[in-house]
Amino acid sequence: MKSITLFYLKDCPYCKKAFRYISELTAEHPELAQVPITAIEESEQPEVADKYDYYYVPTFYIGAEKAHEAGIFKPEVEALLRKALNA
Repeated sequence: MKSITLFYLKDCPYCKKAFRYISELTAEHPELAQVPITAIEESEQPEVADKYDYYYVPTFYIGAEKAHEAGIFKPEVEALLRKALNA
């Protein structure tokens, strides 16, 4: 299993959806709750965000690899969680 690093902005509607999808999916599929997720609000931690190569939020990294950037749908979040779980 690999961890997920999630970059977001607190006022971003796509980020809010991503967090909602994570909550829904971990409730529906308890095994997905095992995946460790570090959420970084980029405006509050710019020194961390600046070390990563992305332009849009939400951005998901699985381990050190960028796995998704920008708007997202629930099936994509599930695929990311499963990829991290099975890595």
